[in-house]
Amino acid sequence: MIHLLFASEAAAESGSPLAALGVDLKSFLFQIVTFVLVFLLLKRFAFGPISKLLAERRKTIDAGVKMGLQMEKQKTKLEDDIAATMRDARHEADKIIANAHKEAREVIREAEKTAQRKGDAMLADTEARIAEEVEHSRRKLEKDLVGLISEATEAIVGEKLDAKKDAELVDRVMKGLNKKK
Repeated sequence: MIHLLFASEAAAESGSPLAALGVDLKSFLFQIVTFVLVFLLLKRFAFGPISKLLAERRKTIDAGVKMGLQMEKQKTKLEDDIAATMRDARHEADKIIANAHKEAREVIREAEKTAQRKGDAMLADTEARIAEEVEHSRRKLEKDLVGLISEATEAIVGEKLDAKKDAELVDRVMKGLNKKK
């Protein structure tokens, strides 16, 4: 403030209109020249490298943004591919499971058929053995019956029959028994 007061007094004494405002022409010109020199030095040595550095940073940032957008697109595409692959895998797994169930049913059916055939064979074998056993028992029973008839006849008649009469008597009795069945 003191400087302004002294400047205004000096300007009032010199009589120039700039002096009335408190501006010294020499100082003003010196400040303009200094400003231009500093500006040129800054432009040459500072503004160029700084603007170059800023341009490089802007390129790096732009490249990063582009790369981020590309990565986002790739991420979306990859997620879609993964979803499609998962759908395909699920579909394939469902097919495999369906085939496994089908094959299991076929194996069970085949096992049931085999068991049925074996059961039928065992039943036929058992029926054949029963028929043989029945036939064997029938022959034994007939033999025992012939012996009993022969003994009964001997006891009733009181005499021993010869083999021919004995056989005829047994045949008649057996035919009579067969007719009653």
